[in-house]
Amino acid sequence: MNYDSGRLRADLGAGLVSAIVVLPLALAFGVVSGLGPIAGLWGAVAVGFIAAVLGGSRVQISAATAPMAIAVSFVLVRYADTPVEALVIIFIAGVLQALMGLLRLGSLVQYTPYSVTSGFISGIGVMLVLLQVLPFFGADPILGNPIDSIRHWDDAASDMDFHAFGLAVTTFVICAGWPRQLRRYVPRVPGALVVGAIVGAVVFDGAPRIADVVEAPSFWAMEMPAGGFWGAVGAAVTIALIGAMNSLMNASHADSMTGQQHDPNREMIGVGLGNAVAAMFGGLPGAGSPSATLANVRAGAQTRVAGAASAVIALVLIIVLSGLIDAIPYAVLAGILLWLGLSLIDWRLITHLYRVQPEHVLVMLLTLGLTVFVDLLVAIAAGVVAAALAASRRFERLELDSVLSVPMLDAVFFADSDRVDISQFDAFTARVGMVKMRGSFTIASSNRLRIAISKDIVEHEVVILDFTETSYVDDSAALVVEQLIDAAMEHDTECIVIGLENLPSGSLQSLDVLHRVPGDHFVGSFDEARTIAARLLEINMESRTEA
Repeated sequence: MNYDSGRLRADLGAGLVSAIVVLPLALAFGVVSGLGPIAGLWGAVAVGFIAAVLGGSRVQISAATAPMAIAVSFVLVRYADTPVEALVIIFIAGVLQALMGLLRLGSLVQYTPYSVTSGFISGIGVMLVLLQVLPFFGADPILGNPIDSIRHWDDAASDMDFHAFGLAVTTFVICAGWPRQLRRYVPRVPGALVVGAIVGAVVFDGAPRIADVVEAPSFWAMEMPAGGFWGAVGAAVTIALIGAMNSLMNASHADSMTGQQHDPNREMIGVGLGNAVAAMFGGLPGAGSPSATLANVRAGAQTRVAGAASAVIALVLIIVLSGLIDAIPYAVLAGILLWLGLSLIDWRLITHLYRVQPEHVLVMLLTLGLTVFVDLLVAIAAGVVAAALAASRRFERLELDSVLSVPMLDAVFFADSDRVDISQFDAFTARVGMVKMRGSFTIASSNRLRIAISKDIVEHEVVILDFTETSYVDDSAALVVEQLIDAAMEHDTECIVIGLENLPSGSLQSLDVLHRVPGDHFVGSFDEARTIAARLLEINMESRTEA
């Protein structure tokens, strides 16, 4: 692709638009994280630039996001005594993310079920809403679990700062009702920030304001948390995994808008290195920002130059507007955060719960509840496990429906064989059973498969296991096949195997589960199986006659 002046202008224009979107979000999420607005700003610059240059998406803008801000607030409350200790954990998290990319683990995130991501992001939205009640009343926000914040609602309401409350409500209304016609020129969040700040200066001038002074970034003298290195690593895993899921989900969404394909492993390397550098400069870690990425794409971004330009422009704006940033009331950010929290909730799924399969609803609500009231990483882990169990139940039904286990009447089974005199067989006798396994068979159906087929097998003198239409058998299902063969042997039932050569190499061969089946009982066609079955039944008949 030739990079000309036209593409450069498009990238610079998109970078300007996305930078304008990034700054208010960085301020707001810096407050949520507990590291302060300035941390959000420096983090947006560091992560935004490095992820744009080294990451795997051409159009994604990385900056502070709600999940990352909430994750840092948890770390700050539970694992770190000071912001400096939290930065050590953030640095380690960035290194872990880069290692995930180097180990090519980034692509695994795409297997996170929608019900889990919906519940998790909705839970983050609920947390943002609950945590903004205190700032709405003019009180200081409480980090960590929303339950701690809820306990202080009564005190905050009785000692309400009406300037802060009025300004927060005004900003929320402005943000929620931002005219659609203006969104093409001024995005919703920056517009609400500017208008809210003006209203705060003119009408609600008594509302508390951002106290941070914007200074040039400097390296922190990093201190190890009280839990030591491994304690810090444990906390860093939470941030790393949440950031990975956040970034790669957003990158996939960006791909759907542009028709491009991101590299998940390279994206993890870029974001991870960006977060490590952000920590060294006292910044908030970031991930793919949905709002900023959307603005970047809509503004016509062509290449990763747009993301790098966005970070540089954001840095220039921070330096130029430092005095104005310092004067922004906290209540304005609270109003914006309340709207952001509500927008994160998956209202489409919630309003259609009665149409959604019950297991999906259960997984979504479980993940949401654990996110809000327990722990972010626990929520994701439990959600993934619950989704896997729900999927196993569905696959169990599908796989069992693909199994055909039928008795074969002697007169019908041998009717087309010229080598067998069918007059010797009782018309209602079925001494041969057919088990036809079609499709894939996994742990999902292995137990029910054993229960459903074992009785059928031992009721016959010969059983034919047909793998002609089998595409995959995992280790659990393979061991069930071995158990079925063992049960057949114990009841003197002979086994014939058809079509094993059509089955891709896998667990049946590697685990040697068919070792008890005689070598001449492996055939490639139904006719061959019928010939062997006839021979086996004739031998059995002779033995009964002699008896």
